[in-house]
Amino acid sequence: MSQIINIIVCVRYLGNKDSIVQEINSLLIDKNLISGNQVFFDAFCGTGSVSKNIVGNFDLIINDNLKFCTVFSEGRLYEQNCEFKDLGFDPFEYLNNKNKGFNGFVFNNYSPAKTERMYFTKDNASKIDFCRKEIEYWKEKNLISDKEYKYLLTCLIESVSLVSNTAGVYGAFLKHWDSRALQEFKFVRVSNENKFDRKIKVYNDKVENIIADINCDILYLDPPYTQNQYGTQYHLLETLILNDNPSVSKVTGSRPVTPLKSDWSINFKSHIAFNEVIKKTQAKHIIFSYSPDGFISKEFISQTLKRYGNKDTYEFKKIDYKKYKNFKSKSTKRHYEYLFYIQKDKNREVIYTSPMNYIGNKTKSVSEIKTHLPKNIKTFVDAFGGGFNVGININADNLIYNDINNQVCSIIKLFNDYDIYELIKKIEKIIKKFNLEKGNKESYLNLRNYFNSKDYKNKDPVVLYALILYGFNQQIRFNSKLEFNNPVGVRWFNQKILEKLISFSAELKNKKVDFKSESYETLPLDKNSFYYFDPPYMLTTGSYNDGKRGFKGWDNETELQFMKYVEFLEKKKIKFMISYVLEHNDQTNDRFKKWIKENDFRQIELSTVQSSKIKRKEILIVNY
Repeated sequence: MSQIINIIVCVRYLGNKDSIVQEINSLLIDKNLISGNQVFFDAFCGTGSVSKNIVGNFDLIINDNLKFCTVFSEGRLYEQNCEFKDLGFDPFEYLNNKNKGFNGFVFNNYSPAKTERMYFTKDNASKIDFCRKEIEYWKEKNLISDKEYKYLLTCLIESVSLVSNTAGVYGAFLKHWDSRALQEFKFVRVSNENKFDRKIKVYNDKVENIIADINCDILYLDPPYTQNQYGTQYHLLETLILNDNPSVSKVTGSRPVTPLKSDWSINFKSHIAFNEVIKKTQAKHIIFSYSPDGFISKEFISQTLKRYGNKDTYEFKKIDYKKYKNFKSKSTKRHYEYLFYIQKDKNREVIYTSPMNYIGNKTKSVSEIKTHLPKNIKTFVDAFGGGFNVGININADNLIYNDINNQVCSIIKLFNDYDIYELIKKIEKIIKKFNLEKGNKESYLNLRNYFNSKDYKNKDPVVLYALILYGFNQQIRFNSKLEFNNPVGVRWFNQKILEKLISFSAELKNKKVDFKSESYETLPLDKNSFYYFDPPYMLTTGSYNDGKRGFKGWDNETELQFMKYVEFLEKKKIKFMISYVLEHNDQTNDRFKKWIKENDFRQIELSTVQSSKIKRKEILIVNY
């Protein structure tokens, strides 16, 4: 009788969290989360390093894009639950003592029997096929339970990893036999000291597809962080579990992996996916582990978490750990892991910020503005839309964005119409082509000349946006010939802007927006619509109201015209709100102040904190 081998999991999985699981446990304890009947969602379970170590304290939801991962993560919990009473014998003794194999899919495709592939020796491949066939037969005949089935598959995966002729993953095989691969295949028992008695729910999907529907208290995210596609690296284990005998590639024998491709392993798509998951999750607590070598920067992660979560609860820790090295690795570089935490309140207001730095934008005042709006707005009209910082944050059935400058409108519309990933790639392509860098005047002027050389109809708003990003204070300035003439600046397409672009564009696509570029006076009037005005101010001068930059100027006459238009709205009993600066640097717009009083409009002073160097009184004027 051969000896039964009991082992603790040693299958090598890229990015597994064995090395920092204690840090995660400490965080859970510190936040007093290891109590009650809370649900822990392990969204990228991998081989279950985290789930295995927290399982006694939570009901579990596990998910992974790869089927073998969910089977392995679930199955490794079940050793103490498996008695194999219906089977009537010990499956480990049976599989190890049966001195025969089966020439199946693994033998034919992953050994040198009929191919040049050297994943396993012929004898070991035959035994792997035999084990897989027997396990499936027992399941089909109802001789083993679902838990026993998944546990045996987990043991099979572990047993296979002990004799595979690879460098740790299955993207390719070694050209010469490694000593471990020449060992005799043994069906080993994966050890688990505790009986699993908590609830568990398993998904096998991309987390972006299911996150909105997952009801959990704690979300743990441990996504891929490099271009390594796990579907490619572990194709053989996926095939072993699915047992579907797929068509395979000629060289590596990989199954078709397109359905298994993850956006998290693609630069910028990973950023978009991260924003989507954090935005949509129902979890109150979010824990995110990542590598400083990954696509997503610490700055982007923290800004995204703080946008959707309570920034006062944000925590970050940099953990030093030993990284797995295969026989080719000789680097002595220290490796770190990032661990992030934040609380998310479903009732907390999320404010989106325009990725276009528009002078005079109301980003800091949006929350206060919203508190003074009437309820149940059907259509919200942002008549001086600018960067659209107010309009995008309004809950209304319909939104109308309007800006008289069609160049500005074209950029905001760009954020709505373009696929976010394709837009970012195009911006990056322009930056690379013209060698744009902060403060690089020559490169900047080359792009500016290129943009201005195009006739009006062929001016690309993506090029214009790239120009704005690298221009002085990221301003939007044109001369009287409608040529862009802002000088070079020291800003660039940084991580903060990237985060704003992704979150803003994603939210914009969720809204029903009608884009217009005309004078506020020609906008259609509807008593069921609410009109918000943020016109230029007489007391301040910017590139949008001096009349010299390709914009229509704003002076005494145009302000008087605006005041008469508002009086017309009042007579029509159409509700409106006006954002205005009534006092600035010891100056007061007395005419506007008198006009407010004469028309009996309600004046609301905003409490937005202003710079100590500038005395400024910002107000809202409403007629309701």
